[in-house]
Amino acid sequence: MTDLLVRNGRLRVADLDLRCTIGRSGIVAADAKREGDFATPAGRHLLRFAFFRADRVTAASPLPFQAIEPDMWWDDDPASPAYNTLRRSAPAEHPERLWRDDAVYDWIVPLGWNDAPPVAGLGSAIFLHVARPDWTPTAGCVAVAHADWPRLLPHLRPGGGIDIRPG
Repeated sequence: MTDLLVRNGRLRVADLDLRCTIGRSGIVAADAKREGDFATPAGRHLLRFAFFRADRVTAASPLPFQAIEPDMWWDDDPASPAYNTLRRSAPAEHPERLWRDDAVYDWIVPLGWNDAPPVAGLGSAIFLHVARPDWTPTAGCVAVAHADWPRLLPHLRPGGGIDIRPG
């Protein structure tokens, strides 16, 4: 199984070498990652499933994709019993709404960080998603240009991973 490799501002897999951006605090050791630190956790993280905005993009990939709906959000509250999981409720302004006006969450792949089981405060909502057009750093995720996603999708496979390494 070929893993994605993130290092030095690049995401590499097979014959692809794509620009990417990470958390504004850089890459930190997995045992140092904390909620709200804006850091991307180092290590190998599993790819299990993903989400996409079916009204905007397609998701032709071996990885199972689910269409995002307006009531979906990711729980990043360490005090919540559903911390670091997908939630559904009446549309409201949640901090991690998956249905966004911009294109940043047109494709989202949760990176299997702190989810087996989640431990409150060790970080949540670490995704592979679409980069902002100005390449602004993320809050801890890995982001790739919108235009690169169609070439990346065939490489996203169940059981595969993303290996995040410091420079």
